Amino acid sequence: EVQLQASGGGLVQPGGSLRLSCAASGFTFDDYAIGWFRQAPGKEREAVSCISNYDGSKYVADSVKGRFTISSDIVRNTVSLQMNRLKPEDTAVYFCVAEKWTCSSISIDYDYWGQGTQVTVSS
Repeated sequence: EVQLQASGGGLVQPGGSLRLSCAASGFTFDDYAIGWFRQAPGKEREAVSCISNYDGSKYVADSVKGRFTISSDIVRNTVSLQMNRLKPEDTAVYFCVAEKWTCSSISIDYDYWGQGTQVTVSS
């Protein structure tokens, strides 16, 4: 059974940091790209970042470039998203996703979706 277990969300003040983790199981981790989408109330789902364990490629959305960093631990089958200098507009439910081979910014390309974790940036 494929599982993508996201954790690390919460409430943080503007300018603060959070680290999201996604623990993957049930598929060959090395063959997959693992990433994050987010969705804020009333807004469309948005690709945030992705890393391919297959070819090492990465995708980072312009809106988070320079603030968010994605990394993969192939020993623990975990992908992390370090989020720094958070802004109120980063508030959303963040979903961990997996797609075979390489990253995509298109949600329908992803085979597997985990449950969301809420990130709220507010003073």
